Amino acid sequence: MRVMKWSMIALAVSASTSQFAMASSQEESKGFFEDQSLNVLSRMLYMNRDFKNEPSTRQSYREEAGLGVRAIYESGFTQGTVGVGVDAFALGSARFDGGSGRAGNGLFAADSDGNLEETQSKAGGAVKFRLSDTVLKYGNQFTSSPVFSTDDSRILPEVATGTLITSNEIKGLELSAGHFTAMSAQTGMGRDSINGAGNPGLKSADIAGATYQFTDNFVAGVAASDVEDYFKKKYINLNYTLPINEDQSLNFDFNGYDSKSQGQELSGDIDNRIWSLAAAYAIGAHKFTLAHQRSSGDSGYAYGVDGGGTIFLSNSVQYSDFNSEDERSWQARYDLNMKTYGVPGLSFMTRYVTGDNITTGGVEGKEHEWDFETKYVMQSGPAKDLSFRIRSAFYRTNSAHSESVSVRDNNDFRFIVEYPLSIL
Repeated sequence: MRVMKWSMIALAVSASTSQFAMASSQEESKGFFEDQSLNVLSRMLYMNRDFKNEPSTRQSYREEAGLGVRAIYESGFTQGTVGVGVDAFALGSARFDGGSGRAGNGLFAADSDGNLEETQSKAGGAVKFRLSDTVLKYGNQFTSSPVFSTDDSRILPEVATGTLITSNEIKGLELSAGHFTAMSAQTGMGRDSINGAGNPGLKSADIAGATYQFTDNFVAGVAASDVEDYFKKKYINLNYTLPINEDQSLNFDFNGYDSKSQGQELSGDIDNRIWSLAAAYAIGAHKFTLAHQRSSGDSGYAYGVDGGGTIFLSNSVQYSDFNSEDERSWQARYDLNMKTYGVPGLSFMTRYVTGDNITTGGVEGKEHEWDFETKYVMQSGPAKDLSFRIRSAFYRTNSAHSESVSVRDNNDFRFIVEYPLSIL
């Protein structure tokens, strides 16, 4: 494949010239109702954590189960130079199992007596405007920026409140910028409920990012955030795929963060650089991945108030993120797609991650995790797209690391059933 090196100015000029010859998204708008959609997702989650080697004075077992339903409505944009639309959502969950003595997995909030809520619900919406290929959205929304990402690892997702601008005016280039003032937790039904460990939650977060598709096989991105009285972050991603033939390919994925605390330092004194590099070889139904991740600085990588999904690193896995101070970690992973063997919809994954060199103030900290996952998606019939997923993690750490960051040996098991339904 011939590779051409262009300056960024030449790329921008060339891309913008070709873009002007095409109709913008707003010019192709069919209307507010004509382009609307309504999607409903039902998710049942059973989760238990069995903590090992626990003294009788500490909780050694957690078990919860429940059903969540989310309805997400997205209108189209009105026709004209500036299109106007709205997005809205309604989220609800019901608890099947999990008493006060087994709570703690993050599926449901607890009431004033320490008992898990039987049901929870919240709703919200946002207004949006589109000019050409640039969209401004204000209100409640789900975000997926590497420096500000709402988490969706339990029954209901986190929800951010603020303004986000996304621009695709130049072909291959996506620019984004946002200002957010609140974050609702997965178990918190209030507008601003991301808090804990004595911190007051999100005050404000300013973010910006850019992603450019240089070729069909190479994409790069950068992002930055300023989370008031917590930290500032910078992020970079490089992703390159090398096709070998129709059945084989190599993929290289690099992710890196630079974080420093600021203001009141509500997450502590943060000074961290962390990066990961993953190489994946795909051949037919099989994919083999090796990854290395390394943390440096005077602290580990911190996130959470800026969204529970704000850790775009290879070794952030089911239970551990392998992101402690000075930690070095390696991952070996294997994926299998059973479609090649006559069972479309069935997939399997296993991985092993081990980390060491963790600074604890004493003995070197170490940890390792072994994950297994299998998923089946119905391919046809009235239950098409209904999926069943099993996730299992076995996590172990030494006492030095356990005492420094309050992690514990445990077996983490999850059974997830999802049914997406497109109504409009």
